[in-house]
Amino acid sequence: MTKIGIVLGSTRPGRVGDQVARWVHERAGRRADAAFELVDLRDHPLPHLEEPPGFSGRYADERTRAWAAVVASCDGFVLVTPEYNHSVPGVLKNAMDHVHVEWNTKAAGFVSYGGVGGARSVEQLRLVCGALQVADVAPQVTLPLATEFENHTVFRPGDYQLAALDTLLDHVVAWSTALAPLRRGDAEAAIRSRLDDVIEALRAKDLEALRRVYAPDVVSFDVEPPLQHVGVEAKLTNWAKVFTFFEKVDYELRDLTIAVSGDLAVGHGFGRVSGTLKNGVVADGMWVRATFVFRNAGDGWVIVHDQASVPFDIATGRGVADLEP
Repeated sequence: MTKIGIVLGSTRPGRVGDQVARWVHERAGRRADAAFELVDLRDHPLPHLEEPPGFSGRYADERTRAWAAVVASCDGFVLVTPEYNHSVPGVLKNAMDHVHVEWNTKAAGFVSYGGVGGARSVEQLRLVCGALQVADVAPQVTLPLATEFENHTVFRPGDYQLAALDTLLDHVVAWSTALAPLRRGDAEAAIRSRLDDVIEALRAKDLEALRRVYAPDVVSFDVEPPLQHVGVEAKLTNWAKVFTFFEKVDYELRDLTIAVSGDLAVGHGFGRVSGTLKNGVVADGMWVRATFVFRNAGDGWVIVHDQASVPFDIATGRGVADLEP
């Protein structure tokens, strides 16, 4: 189901945004066309932007990785924002700047409040959304302090605001759903890039680079005993064993097909480890049937399961290792 994050963009003491965000969440919860989650930036205390520039989706700070996982898990957003000094709250802008690819090809709508309903904050947020490849929908909910808040502190929205909110939610859900095919394309490109990372790490015999590609709880079925390698340490130990045989290692991946659904993806194709052995002999290796299962960990796709297999001869019970794809 389409998942929409309702992002509360103020962490200021004495804020009224929590009342507005709860109102949005309660109204949205009556719908059956999407799931809605309230995301409070107070729960994600990010430093002032300290990540290096780039759009890789890989982040150094664990706080950024946690925030990236939240953004990545959503298909669209409702940004609940006040207006501070004719502009966007710094904490919201900082949260949006911290990650990039996780926002891409999603939709966003705006519920704003302030002296003039927060309208000027929204105008600036639309520019930010454009840079982040977020489709901002036209309908919005504007809540002036003078008319929608008692004594500027207690949220008392008029019933007419419900129609505006429903229209906003209609558009956010529709656009988030319509953009899903593009998000699958982005995910496939990211997964193929991760498999390129595997190949580069194998050629460099770089175990630490390989560690970043596998989930800590990865389960691997390889062509050699034991039946399974459980955990990243076991997986890396197996690769380290391979490296002891080769002076130079190569890896080929052919006919790769990837299917993505939400935070999980499956890929299958044909793989072959080859190279030059320690004694100088060139080993062509054998083609195996390769299967990969990926999970989106927030800071990138990681392999949670892989399997290499060879056909076997029914009569002899032995594997057939000389086939070509």
